[in-house]
Amino acid sequence: MPQISTSVAPNGLPIHRIALPGTRTLTALVAFHAGARTERPEENGIAHFLEHLVFKGGETYDDYRKVNETAERMGGVLNAFTSHAYVAFHITVRAESAEPALDLLTDFAGRPRIDADELDKERGVVIQEIARYNDQPAALAEMLIDEAAFGDHPLGRPVLGPEEHLRTFTRDQVVAFRDRRWAGAAGGAFLVGAVDDLPDDGRLHELFSRFPTLDVPAAPEAAPAPRTDVIARERDTNQSHLRLVYRPQADAADPAQRAALTIYGTLLGGSMGSRLFDEIREQRGLAYSVSASAWSLGDATQLQLSAGLDSSKCVEAYGRMREIVGELHADGPTAEEVDRARAYAAGRLVLAFENSGAVARHAASQAIVHDEDLDPDLAIAALDAVTLDDVREVAAGIDPQQAAVACVGPHAASDFDWSA
Repeated sequence: MPQISTSVAPNGLPIHRIALPGTRTLTALVAFHAGARTERPEENGIAHFLEHLVFKGGETYDDYRKVNETAERMGGVLNAFTSHAYVAFHITVRAESAEPALDLLTDFAGRPRIDADELDKERGVVIQEIARYNDQPAALAEMLIDEAAFGDHPLGRPVLGPEEHLRTFTRDQVVAFRDRRWAGAAGGAFLVGAVDDLPDDGRLHELFSRFPTLDVPAAPEAAPAPRTDVIARERDTNQSHLRLVYRPQADAADPAQRAALTIYGTLLGGSMGSRLFDEIREQRGLAYSVSASAWSLGDATQLQLSAGLDSSKCVEAYGRMREIVGELHADGPTAEEVDRARAYAAGRLVLAFENSGAVARHAASQAIVHDEDLDPDLAIAALDAVTLDDVREVAAGIDPQQAAVACVGPHAASDFDWSA
């Protein structure tokens, strides 16, 4: 079991040390509940844009070259990401570089210059990123299924935002979003791996106090009721990219129910032994890629089915995928399926948690999305404890008629009418 200790910086930011015996690396990740879900309609895309801008430099490392070259000189891997839930900045280094890595991370992320000239240059970069995603059918399908499942709710808007927003964002708007959402009490710092070379709490508090003291932000808008919209983006292509989203009745606030949903998603389409892979790909040859995954949004759960396939086989595969969900709803999975899926899902998590970065990302999700214990061993234990009855209950709580659908390919929305 990893050793976990927590202190709180004067600005309200919790600092979590998670010791992983046997590793020579340290991952430092700082995150805030300030993802796309927390944006106002006119701000859509600003959380991701801000993520880009902070890399342009802080007070000490005051331009992008100093940020990048300093990380490279310590052998560090530096990156960031923005999701609907939160924004995170992270660096992984050899353990003896812990303090200089924290000095770098807290400088550019905690006190960024957000230079107006750099803002104008970077908006062009992000507009190119948006164009790239729109040109990639699989990426476009991911954005469309969010819209189909959530409509104009913040969860239905793209994390990258629309191009027209990026063209008009001002420095004042960006700073105002940061000052509204990047509160310490709505975030956390996660120091994971070989922690013996970390400075003491006094120095950690000094470094992480570079993030300003801010009022606790309002909670994001609650997840909306499930939708069954169908969005087809017609393209004259030989391949189609299909997405379906169901809203399970599993309680997003219950770790045991989330674990059971994970096992359900695994046996449905999370492995090469899953129902979707076996029948859609192996038996019928309808798709080169087919999968299912399930996750929690904090206040709702979601199950997504995905396929990339020959356009001439798309509608047939779609029908069979929905039928398989219906069969599990009516009859439940077999004991053998649950045993195999449980072992596979737990085993994958054990392997993932050999990596300090994976543990840091898990801890951030646990703290920011769920407000739950950070111990990665508890997540593994929750999967190991799932029973056949637990998964059957999940399957029974997924209405096979209630799916949102998105597809990119030579199809119309009417191709995905469903009654079964």
